[in-house]
Amino acid sequence: MMMNLPNSYSLISFQSFSKRFFKTIPLLLSVLPVSAVFAETLPKFTADSVKVTLTEGTNIALTLSPDKKTIVMDLQGTIYSVPFQGGLAKALTDPMGDCRQPVFSPDGSKVAFQAFWDGNFHIYTVDKNGGTPVQITFGTFDDREPGYSPDGKKIIFSSDRSGNYDVWELELASGELKQLTTDAGNDFFPSYSSDGSQIAYVSERSAAPGIYIMDPKGKEKLFLTSKGKLASPIWHPKESRIVFNNFNEGKSLLDMAKVGGGDWETLSENSEDVFPFKVAWISDTEYLYTSDGLIKKRKLGDKLVSTIPFQVQINLSHEKYKLKVYDFNSVASNKVKGIRGPVVSPDGNSVAFTALGDMWLLKKGSDKPVQLTNDSFIEIDPAFSSDGKQLAYVCDRKGNMDLYVRDLASGSEKLVLNAADNITFPAWSADGSKIAYYQKDPAAFGRYSLKMIELSSSKESVLYAPLFDGSQPSWSADGKYVVISALQPYSSRYREGVSKFLVISTVDKTFKFITPINERTFSTRGKNGPYWSPDGTKFAFSMDGVLWTVAVDKEGNLLNAPRRLTNELAENPSWTGDSKSIVYMATDVLKKISLADGSVSMIPIDLNYKIKQPAGQVVVHAGKVFNGRSKEYLTNVDIIIVGNRIQKIEPHKAGRTGKLIDASKQTVIPGLIEMHTHQTAAAGEQLGRLWLGYGITTIREPGGDPYDVIERKESWASGRRAGPRNFYTGGILDGSRIYYGMNVGNVAGAQLELELEKARRLGYDMMKTYVRMTDAMQQRVTVFAHNLGIPVSSHEIYPAMKYGVDAVEHMGATSRRGYSPKLSALNNSYQDVVELLVKSGMNITPTASLQGGLPVLVQKDAAFFDNKQFKAFYNEDAVNEIKNMTSLRLKGNPVFVSSFGNIQKTVKAMIDQGGHVTPGTDSPIIQPGLSYHAELQSWVDGGISPFETLRSATLYSAEALGVSKDLGTLEKGKLADLVVIDGDPLKNIKDVLNVTTVIRNGEVFPIEVLLKKVN
Repeated sequence: MMMNLPNSYSLISFQSFSKRFFKTIPLLLSVLPVSAVFAETLPKFTADSVKVTLTEGTNIALTLSPDKKTIVMDLQGTIYSVPFQGGLAKALTDPMGDCRQPVFSPDGSKVAFQAFWDGNFHIYTVDKNGGTPVQITFGTFDDREPGYSPDGKKIIFSSDRSGNYDVWELELASGELKQLTTDAGNDFFPSYSSDGSQIAYVSERSAAPGIYIMDPKGKEKLFLTSKGKLASPIWHPKESRIVFNNFNEGKSLLDMAKVGGGDWETLSENSEDVFPFKVAWISDTEYLYTSDGLIKKRKLGDKLVSTIPFQVQINLSHEKYKLKVYDFNSVASNKVKGIRGPVVSPDGNSVAFTALGDMWLLKKGSDKPVQLTNDSFIEIDPAFSSDGKQLAYVCDRKGNMDLYVRDLASGSEKLVLNAADNITFPAWSADGSKIAYYQKDPAAFGRYSLKMIELSSSKESVLYAPLFDGSQPSWSADGKYVVISALQPYSSRYREGVSKFLVISTVDKTFKFITPINERTFSTRGKNGPYWSPDGTKFAFSMDGVLWTVAVDKEGNLLNAPRRLTNELAENPSWTGDSKSIVYMATDVLKKISLADGSVSMIPIDLNYKIKQPAGQVVVHAGKVFNGRSKEYLTNVDIIIVGNRIQKIEPHKAGRTGKLIDASKQTVIPGLIEMHTHQTAAAGEQLGRLWLGYGITTIREPGGDPYDVIERKESWASGRRAGPRNFYTGGILDGSRIYYGMNVGNVAGAQLELELEKARRLGYDMMKTYVRMTDAMQQRVTVFAHNLGIPVSSHEIYPAMKYGVDAVEHMGATSRRGYSPKLSALNNSYQDVVELLVKSGMNITPTASLQGGLPVLVQKDAAFFDNKQFKAFYNEDAVNEIKNMTSLRLKGNPVFVSSFGNIQKTVKAMIDQGGHVTPGTDSPIIQPGLSYHAELQSWVDGGISPFETLRSATLYSAEALGVSKDLGTLEKGKLADLVVIDGDPLKNIKDVLNVTTVIRNGEVFPIEVLLKKVN
């Protein structure tokens, strides 16, 4: 039912509202604690049960008071003050703002810093003794790296408010903002000279990157350049010298150079891990800086270094919640929820979609869909021709996803394009002469070319490339334009941005980005529009999780403000041919809305499945059994499986009834659990066989198109295709900026609540939040998820662990700060990271294989690819992809491979101290299955025992999923997920690859069956 709200708004009113909104909210946050925004829904912290003392910090920044008595630093997102001689730290801000890079005012009364309370980085000040922070910059942009002018009247900072990062100056008395740099390259890390007449800053301008100096007249001059990455220049208090961080040739150094040329010296030791922040001058010769997790003090010309100790005390609460209950023994009929890519026919009488691995057609007047395909392959992305007589779709019958066209009357099918690489998202032109589609670029994850094919000649042409994660294309009525949703970053310094309409000419390939509401991102890109109406007058799209249209001209230019059609979640919209109605997915229900009167009707689908449950008894005679708990094998035992569960494990006895698997000379282990992978149906039917072939019987997908993931989960669970168990979430919950197409841009309020309700109705097994989500919003997600009994994971450790977030992904990876609170540039994690993770019990999946482990093993082990799984599922192209990926990563981080040993040391330290660590890979950024075994081998290569590695891959992973009562060990009553292998994996972890048989839910899969290609 529609609420009594206006259906359309003028662009002017939207823009003025946006300006008022983004000015009001930050002011509110500067007066109230951030948690007060969600005060009605969030419980207070429970009594603290764990107290942690931190004596080191990872990527900490500092400032020194003018009277030289107080050091102020940031640590894990909180600003602290510490006596100059060292000691107990005092918090000046709450932990919810991700407060970073403090700087004292010249009079010593205040500290300025950047913080993320409202979902963008802004500049705040706080009294030197703490109190209520005052916000001094506003808007939808990021403001970073503040610095005071010597007279205290101005603050300089970097900001992306001009379309890239430039240096800006704020006059504190008037609030007037002034843009100081305008180059197309990013300018950042600004600082005033001691007399305030000049400014130094880092610039990425292409002509000559380096550190620049701006004189009093605004003239810019290159000060110095380096092959390395420069950061945080700061002037000597009296001399014309500048000190800066220089990350170069695998070293992170503190350097000093003389203005005007000449002297350039390194102040730090080559072995130090100098953090990329400004030094603080004690005198003309002495200074403080942060390095190796410590606050250090040095004197110019003297190699002696001393440290200033600090202690930060943090309280953590351990609040338990009731876990989600799974019925793994169910034989009931379940409603299919994995309705992937529904599209309405032009006459409005049929809907085509993918479910349970096949393509279906639902006809008007019946709630029972007709099965169009019935094979072992996957048919996805159906698209009707404008006359409704044909369906274009993609299928993996020949290995890759190729383009097919089906004649609906005769059922005949034609292979239109047998491509070298996967094709996705076909879309017909209105005259039926062309089909637009994406083709994957194998050289880079997520990169595609938008192409079209002329059906009469089979001529292919590129419309736009390269493109990252675009939405399904849609044609203008005259065929002269194609529109998609595509990412437009705020700057080239950071990758995040918003999804906008990208209109591309099919005639001359010119293009333009447009958006109906500035600074607002659309819903996940995939199949959420924009879709051009058949009459060419409107776009339909999903934004804020609900359905909108906007009027356009024949060239795709917006004519007025967008009109909201629904107040409920609406995804996968498609037009009827008369442009009068739109069919969409309302979470777990298919609906149709009339544009004329807003009336909504249900489109019922009666499609069900049952979990495949085996019958009978299977007896595995095992020579050795690793049960997931003990360092010692059980020997010469029978694992007796009845149905889908282990009935008992007893000493071997000949003559038992049932199917016998003779593993008397082999080792049996629990099925392996891959804790971090993002999959797609475009990987084809072999994906499930690949997982099982590598001995992986359970995967965890922390992010994806929920309908794509659920289709896969239901296909595997029903036995329609072979595959592992799947614990999943939908789109990754993010903030006002996004990157991946699967990320859901959110703001506090109704949209977040809609997404949370979607998680409940679709039966998510976990929730994942991403790097642009505020702590206040993440806390709301955590409370909701725990009420459902499911865990939450993110990229953050603190304060996330304080309010109950269960897990963290990656040792380093993407961070909104431009640097990681968990990992330094040299891949070191210090005592704060290890102590917090171990003491909190938060699970971490470090994805070591992604962060150097895979290429390191490829370099070290000539036989790394010498296994039957690689030969069955991959070829030499995979080796080249790994080499190309390594080369790209090395360009961004020269120590990507050489410092990988530091990550190994941290993972080992956490396990040695009792931390909860689980293996995962972030595939398909790196190859599924293959990368998982690289993860296990990397752990052992770093000194972790095979026992500890396999325990993490089984029991600990099951615990992190909340299903250790049923999975993770081989014990009486547990689910029968196990792997038979040749060799002794507790001595040689590589033996885990020697899979001969996999049993998943009691169903037996010989390795030969799993590796055999389907015809």
